[in-house]
Amino acid sequence: MTSTPPVLGTENQSPYQVDSRKEIIVLLRSLQETKQLISMVINEGSEVIITALLKIDDDNNLVILDAASSEAANQRLVESPRVYFEAALNRIAIQFSSASIRRCTYLGSPALSCTIPASLIRLQRRENYRINTPVVSPIMCLLHLSEEQGGGTVKLPLADISCGGVAMLDEKHAIDIEFGTLYNECKIDLPGIGLISINLQVRNSQNLILKNQKTSRRVGFQFMDLSKYMMSQIQKLITKIERERNSRQNGMQ
Repeated sequence: MTSTPPVLGTENQSPYQVDSRKEIIVLLRSLQETKQLISMVINEGSEVIITALLKIDDDNNLVILDAASSEAANQRLVESPRVYFEAALNRIAIQFSSASIRRCTYLGSPALSCTIPASLIRLQRRENYRINTPVVSPIMCLLHLSEEQGGGTVKLPLADISCGGVAMLDEKHAIDIEFGTLYNECKIDLPGIGLISINLQVRNSQNLILKNQKTSRRVGFQFMDLSKYMMSQIQKLITKIERERNSRQNGMQ
């Protein structure tokens, strides 16, 4: 599921806080070397801009980031009083923040920078580990709209899945995203499992600015009344997707 930033400082996370500069740099460089996508979260979690780490400059105490696809988005990042960063590394959530994003260039192209964080949060929550679903052949979900929404059905692609719920991309803003909205008897055709009918509840939403310059909306849903059997089946699917992805990545190295 998508989280609802700001995440740092909202709970007692001291057992998960990393203060060692050496360890922080190792984690950031691992994100860079494995080309993990990074979410930059601003406007109290309502906007997410996708980026990637370009360089960890230890000598100058800087993290160099790929610039956003639009000038307006870059300006909002620079003007934001605090930017929250979220990424995943080997099923572990990495979270940190910065109060100062600056413009720069990297290898002749526009980029952004911030200071290497003095601390970050490393959260290992395997029971609700989420994984991005395939983009080329997306998993689709059929939702039934209420009469207030005009009735009918909407089919949306999944962005990620966990044992707790799913996130979907609603590019055309076709559904009601008010917190707590229920969508009953949704149909999802899960690879290796088949067509399932499930109840979903809206938990959060974020506007996305993607690296290909497109914009979208990401809506997070919680599974309602999920059986233990179905939870185990979804966990098998997550493991299968991760194994196939790791195999492709290893084959390209």
